[in-house]
Amino acid sequence: MYEKIIKEIKEKFYQQNFSNDGQRFVAWYLRNIHLRDMNETKDDITDGAEDKQIDAVVIDDDKQTIFVIQGKFINESSVDAEPLREVLSSWLQLRDLVRVQEVGNIKLKRKLSELGKALEEDYEIAFELITTGKLTVQASEDLATFQKNLVELSESEDFNSSITVIDKDELRRRYDIALERDNPSINHNIDLSESETMDFDMAGTNVLIASIPLKECIKIPGIKDGTLFQKNVRQSLGLSNRVNKGIKSTIYSDNHKDFFFFHNGITAICNKMVKDNGTLKLNGLSIVNGCQSLTTILSCSERVKKLEDTNVLFRFYEIPQRERGDKISVNTNTQSAVKPRDLRSNDKKVLNIKRSFEQKYPQGHFLTQRGEVPKANKDSDYIIDLVDLGKYLISWHSQRPNIAYSETRIFDKYYEQLFKKDYNPEDAQSLNLWMKEVWKKWTKDNPLGLNESLLAMRAYAPYHHLYAISLCFAVSNNMAEGVPIPNVTYNQAKEHGILEQIADIAGSCLNSALEAAANEPLPANRVFSPQNWIKTKSCLAGIRASIRQYFTMLPSLPNGRDLSQKLKNSMKMEPENFEARWTAD
Repeated sequence: MYEKIIKEIKEKFYQQNFSNDGQRFVAWYLRNIHLRDMNETKDDITDGAEDKQIDAVVIDDDKQTIFVIQGKFINESSVDAEPLREVLSSWLQLRDLVRVQEVGNIKLKRKLSELGKALEEDYEIAFELITTGKLTVQASEDLATFQKNLVELSESEDFNSSITVIDKDELRRRYDIALERDNPSINHNIDLSESETMDFDMAGTNVLIASIPLKECIKIPGIKDGTLFQKNVRQSLGLSNRVNKGIKSTIYSDNHKDFFFFHNGITAICNKMVKDNGTLKLNGLSIVNGCQSLTTILSCSERVKKLEDTNVLFRFYEIPQRERGDKISVNTNTQSAVKPRDLRSNDKKVLNIKRSFEQKYPQGHFLTQRGEVPKANKDSDYIIDLVDLGKYLISWHSQRPNIAYSETRIFDKYYEQLFKKDYNPEDAQSLNLWMKEVWKKWTKDNPLGLNESLLAMRAYAPYHHLYAISLCFAVSNNMAEGVPIPNVTYNQAKEHGILEQIADIAGSCLNSALEAAANEPLPANRVFSPQNWIKTKSCLAGIRASIRQYFTMLPSLPNGRDLSQKLKNSMKMEPENFEARWTAD
């Protein structure tokens, strides 16, 4: 891997944007493992003087996880204890964000501001030490001690975090998995030499029941990055919930040998499995029940490696049929509460919206299940995902794109306000088509010349762009409060050939609003954070002000009066084509 990385970081992107190979290594990791784009990568890097052993911070809103990353890019065989201790002790300082902000560099100060905001929403912290070498024995012992300390801190200070050392072997494995992230196929061999097993045929299905040592569990690929759980109804819920805390306590207690009896077991399905000379060979492996347990077990990996006679029950099913596997996933996850956002796909309101949409657009497909793949014979312009629709609704009808990044809020707190069983399928499709116009402006070519800070927020800033489109119609029609009906706006813009023009105006005004906010004076020791600004209501007022200014100033430009009148005539809507904002705050 070292030679491969050395070769790849010679590319222009790494050479022009990062000052040394250490930074380039971390940037390479962000690009290739966390799959960050170029702008996100530049924004995430905090390495430099006074970085407090924090080379990068990635805030993943989808996983509700903060990744704090330190890189050790070495051409040596091992990483000794001293640099590891420096990193670990520095990371513990994050319990006092105020102090770290006072002494950190500018980029770190800004990232810590975003980190603090995420912690307020109960995000988990995942520390990642990445290296092209391997840990020495002493360093491994220090890591085990630190993992134990994190368990104790989670109990005493509610500091929910985990640490993973990603050495050269794990780096290679994660790189390979990232290459097939969209359609991963995990193959893995499990050593059964220390396991009790029973295999049989049940209803025409090959079944194997086994007691698997916990130290074998942490060898299974795809736990930390979630690819092992693609067929699960949910990903990791973090380390802070009651059940996962109980798992950690058992692992670190004198009763660890009773883990088998305390745990309900883990269900795994695969396309094919073969038991051969004490080895279980699995192809197309996926865990459909046990995500929380395996994630928690991995967070205690150094302790787990030393445990003897500590096992967990595994049920392996050879299930090549996707539909049958999905049913097993749902039915094996009913033993503990699943959050509403994981089960809304079966809600009557959602099913009504799906039925209405697919009746109106037989060429379309409304995706309600996580991981559901559109049918091959459907028109890609008429495919909507339930999660995306939720983000469209809160951005347009509730005028709150600053909440669109939070899937939890959309499907928990604001679900009743957002999802109406009689929602017009034409409005859903119009929002879908407007968003396609938006995405055309967020390409690598950056046709609108958007600020790099905006481009680094591609996970949620485009929904502010959609919000800005709705404001263009409201402002041009002098509607201070009303929200335009989506299908009326889209049909009108399409009829007059101004779809692209509206998308351009909205995007440019969003960009202007950000730059205006960045130039406002701040109190001493405060740093402007675009990521925090985009999640506040103040950004909404800034976008509206920017759009109002655009339409006010347009007539004063050369030939502007004619252009302004033509544009306003094309966007003219009747008062009855506006409705009240859906409350979502």
